[in-house]
Amino acid sequence: MNPNDGFRELGRQECLDRLGDAAIGRVVHTRDALPAVLPVNFSLDAESAVVLRTSADSELARSIDGVVVAFEADAVDAAAHSGWSVVVTGRAVVVDDPAEHDRLTRTGPRSWVASPHDVFIRITSELVTGRELVGGITLYGVDLPS
Repeated sequence: MNPNDGFRELGRQECLDRLGDAAIGRVVHTRDALPAVLPVNFSLDAESAVVLRTSADSELARSIDGVVVAFEADAVDAAAHSGWSVVVTGRAVVVDDPAEHDRLTRTGPRSWVASPHDVFIRITSELVTGRELVGGITLYGVDLPS
């Protein structure tokens, strides 16, 4: 990241804190050898993994179990020309332990779409990166005109 481009790099804990405040994120994975992006609701668990809840019959559950994916969440203020973005990269695994599934049913994310059989997917936070655009600052720290 160029220190003069108007962006500020976020540390790991700051990235996780921002994710904790976000409601929606995007899973980036491969479908039929092409990139695919799917918006999802999520939560973070105690180990800083991203946890998703989806139908056991979903294409998402079938396509990402056991593979490395990226997860992105952000917030943007278009009027103030500011915002942040966080990306978590790690292995996605369908939670198959019944006790863990029961715990996540009580504490994990709530599904926005009813399904007769939900599964939880955990994405480990092996690599966490983020950046913030500070409003009113552009290339080389020059203030934007009003």
